Amino acid sequence: MKSFAYVAQDAKNKQVKGVINAENEQDFLKRVKEKGLYVTDYKESDSDNSKSLYKFKTKELAFCCRQLAAMLTSGLTLVKSIDILTKEQENEKARAIWQDIYESVQKGDSFSAALEAHDSAFPEFLISMVGAGESSGSLDVIMQRMSDHYNKENKLNNTIKGAMIYPIILLVLCVVIVIFLFTFIMPTFIGMYDDPSKMPALTKGMAAISDFLKTKWYILIILVIAAFFGIRYALKVPKIRLKFDRFLIKGPGIGPLITKIYTGRFARTLSSLYSSGIPMVECLERSSSILGNSYIDEKFVGVVDEVKQGESLSAAITRTEIFEPMFCSVIYVGEEAGALDSILEKTSDYYEEESESAVQRLVGMIEPMLIIFMGLIIALVVCGIYPALYGSFESIENE
Repeated sequence: MKSFAYVAQDAKNKQVKGVINAENEQDFLKRVKEKGLYVTDYKESDSDNSKSLYKFKTKELAFCCRQLAAMLTSGLTLVKSIDILTKEQENEKARAIWQDIYESVQKGDSFSAALEAHDSAFPEFLISMVGAGESSGSLDVIMQRMSDHYNKENKLNNTIKGAMIYPIILLVLCVVIVIFLFTFIMPTFIGMYDDPSKMPALTKGMAAISDFLKTKWYILIILVIAAFFGIRYALKVPKIRLKFDRFLIKGPGIGPLITKIYTGRFARTLSSLYSSGIPMVECLERSSSILGNSYIDEKFVGVVDEVKQGESLSAAITRTEIFEPMFCSVIYVGEEAGALDSILEKTSDYYEEESESAVQRLVGMIEPMLIIFMGLIIALVVCGIYPALYGSFESIENE
């Protein structure tokens, strides 16, 4: 299914903008005509010259779910709730998407089907949960649960962003200091040598770096850009991506911290899905895919197969050697007690707190590394300029 961004006029000659998903161009024009609109301009959204589709942020998803939950709980119909939510959207693209969802539901489509028509704007997890809520007749409860889920997700994202501010500032400061030392300080002291051939090896090396930064800085920029896009491309290669994702959770130092973050997200997602009545196999598939780690996805193919064959979830997850033994034990207790959904919910709360602590510890590892790096660079520069400085002092004494 393709998406079309359009500009049209309604019966009152008022300009209307929006996005419609359709099988092809003819289907798109037919759907626009059904709305009573006259199209003045449209573009296929996956073409090179089109506007990118709008994707709802975690904060916006939390707000929309919370508003829908409140309205549905108070007794409003789903159609009326979506209509009110559409009018509350401040972003024009978001309003156009909700308007299309409103019209689809009003015509008799299910809410999950209307969301699925905009699967590039909404996460697959939300669409699945809405479908489960409609099937069980508890859409208001599901919306409240989704609101809590995305609120916690947004809180974790904000924690990560907030914790990374200081290391980023420190990294920028390191780069600025290095550039300043090599382009302004080093040339001054190198000029003190009457005979460059008498410079110590370290000073010669530092002088070469200084000369490179002053005269061929553009090569460095090209190398940085090439490295950025090279790494980005390499991570799209399945084998390289698999090794990189495996290193994230198995690597020394960062591995246990990243695993805690993954465990918190996995536990919360699995708890939300399972308590909504979705089959365990589907819960596992969606819970692992939401982590965005190819190594975990590969391991969970085996977990899903084992669970299908009647193996217990705790035993299957233990064999992956991804999550902590305590988490696997908790799942075992939940299975034995027949209260897996409630235990998973409590476990997700615990691991979310652990995730925040893990983020702080991860950042705490980065900060001293940057400070040590900056100290080493300054020490090298001092060692490089010291002979010139010492020689100038001797010349002054001799005079």
